[in-house]
Amino acid sequence: MDLSNHFLIAMPAMQDPIFGGSVVFLCEHNADGAMGVVINKATDMTMDILLERIDLKLISDDVVSPQISPLMERMTSANASADKGDKITLPLTKRPVMFGGPVQAERGFVLHSPPTAYSSTVKVSDQVAITFSKDVLEEVAHAIGPERMLVSIGCSSWTPGQLENEIARNDWLTVAADPEIIFGMPIAERFAAAIKLLGIDPYLLSAGSGRA
Repeated sequence: MDLSNHFLIAMPAMQDPIFGGSVVFLCEHNADGAMGVVINKATDMTMDILLERIDLKLISDDVVSPQISPLMERMTSANASADKGDKITLPLTKRPVMFGGPVQAERGFVLHSPPTAYSSTVKVSDQVAITFSKDVLEEVAHAIGPERMLVSIGCSSWTPGQLENEIARNDWLTVAADPEIIFGMPIAERFAAAIKLLGIDPYLLSAGSGRA
């Protein structure tokens, strides 16, 4: 079983304080274990703080990453609405850094769109790669980074056989990943969107449901 480029979706019965309610994008899964990044839990750190901590400075506080679309966020009142087809982005300085998992909690992991490869990049699929090196963030600071990206602190990993055992006891649902959920969807909507890939209404999912 190779679940690379799949989502792990926590079952409602999972009460784990770290993984409960989470969606994990699996970057690697083989006989040596599995490794992935949680995509729906934000930290209280924003990109400007992260870049400052690693001695990088944005060329402008108004830089907007093109990871979702070239449209600027409409910074208006809470009642303002975008046109139906618009996808709203935040200024890069205010975009949250994600909690990728409890492993290597001081290290950065960047999911991004290929084809750019950095000094430490692993291609997961034709649409998603993961980079572990600082050079990708150097490009981001100069507004020449990947077209789409998600930055996290820490990752999630499993020893050989551990993930298979967790799936067998119905801790996780699994489904082929959709990059649009990673890069183009608000954080609060990612869990429900991932479940819908299975054709399941997330509001009807019971704690005792079986695995996909």
